[in-house]
Amino acid sequence: MPGQVLARGVCRHLAGHGFAVVEEFVPERGKRVDVMALGQKGEIWVVECKSSRADFQSDGKWEGYLDWCDRYFWAVDQDFPTDLLPDGTGLIVADGYDAEILRMAPEVKLAGARRNALIRRFAVHAARRLHGLRDPDAGTFG
Repeated sequence: MPGQVLARGVCRHLAGHGFAVVEEFVPERGKRVDVMALGQKGEIWVVECKSSRADFQSDGKWEGYLDWCDRYFWAVDQDFPTDLLPDGTGLIVADGYDAEILRMAPEVKLAGARRNALIRRFAVHAARRLHGLRDPDAGTFG
């Protein structure tokens, strides 16, 4: 899937800058972000990966993700028409191997209580995903 290829490059890039990353993260019921990144100082970034004009234009939920991060980015490939992307958001150009931040997203700090809850949810999600990789049959017990 093209969006997953972009996500891989984004995750590699952010991990190279000290972020812990999780793909397809659910901050609350009904929302699923492509990439959530947790920085060393507790900063939280959301990156939505768009593989085409149609993919972008069909996404009506992105503004609901702004309440769940300190910085919000779009990740696209080098051929994407970036003039479609809203002002006031970050821009990352990616491929399956790496990425580059072309426009830093403005910072809007999360409230402390929401940040703490998100960091806990992030940790639980990452631990469960790792456990599932190490022991795929674990869910069949108990």
